[in-house]
Amino acid sequence: MIEVKHLSKTYGSVTAVDDISFRVAHGEILGFLGPNGAGKTTTMRILTGYIPPTEGEVIVAGFNVFDEPIEAKRRTGYLPETPPLYPEMTVREFLTFVAQINNIARADRRRRVMTAMERTWVTDMADRHCATLSKGYRQRVGLAQAILHNPEVLILDEPTAGLDPKQIIETRELIKELAGDHTIILSTHILPEVSQTCQRVVIISRGHVVAENTPENLTALGQGVTTVRLRFDTQDMTASTTLASIPGVLRVTTVEQRNSVTTMDVETEHDHDLRRDLAQTIVANGWGLLELRSMQMSLEDVFLHLTTEEQDEKSTILDESSQPEQLHHKKHATELDNE
Repeated sequence: MIEVKHLSKTYGSVTAVDDISFRVAHGEILGFLGPNGAGKTTTMRILTGYIPPTEGEVIVAGFNVFDEPIEAKRRTGYLPETPPLYPEMTVREFLTFVAQINNIARADRRRRVMTAMERTWVTDMADRHCATLSKGYRQRVGLAQAILHNPEVLILDEPTAGLDPKQIIETRELIKELAGDHTIILSTHILPEVSQTCQRVVIISRGHVVAENTPENLTALGQGVTTVRLRFDTQDMTASTTLASIPGVLRVTTVEQRNSVTTMDVETEHDHDLRRDLAQTIVANGWGLLELRSMQMSLEDVFLHLTTEEQDEKSTILDESSQPEQLHHKKHATELDNE
């Protein structure tokens, strides 16, 4: 449904997006992640036809975004990070205007507008001017205009920004409802949202793709070691040394000691399940076992690992090459694409 092929975007000597490729299947929700300055907003603007690429191509619903822009845009709903509302219009007037420019038949406009307002929970603001709306309501009206013409593809940039917890849950449920009939690219800084909403994730850093997989597989692949959290009751000061002597244990870290209760994290090799050995050692030494559980690596941990590692590698290359011009260009790349 969406194909991004060898996409690059340069501004003079600055490369904002560097040869990225990925596909989004029909009905799929793809999480599109990256730190500030990674190239996310540039990529999404290219996907929606807002700016042209320097190289590569984008196919949306079978149409090349720049060879057949009108056909591609008819099939795309776009929510930018800052929704482009007309402040002098009421919510109803604005959505009616959007329906008109999307060539929705006059007889069907009222129903489409009401349906979009109901699905995004803004019917109570229908006759309020957009200028008076809170950030959360502006975001919801922006989502309403994106889904109004029932597009095949939705590109959503920070759709839950500014929403309260209840609204965030409702919006996540709406996005999941839209999947299947719609193909969705979702960009967000709220990583738990990705785990709860998206089937697949693309992570970009410094303008190119550093990971692409399901959230579950990313967390599993990023887990080079397994961490077991232990909490037990003991006065034995050699407990950490005793646990560290178990074959397969890589490291023991004391997290907390309160009265006689000690909390420790035990790192083991990823393919070694030592929970039974740890429990037997604690019981054999007469310590009171209060808790034993595996600590899973989160998507946030994987994201930080991949993007920090990428940044460190780039910094090392720049340090070794000793080329001040590259540092200057790198600074301006971040300014140009500070999403």
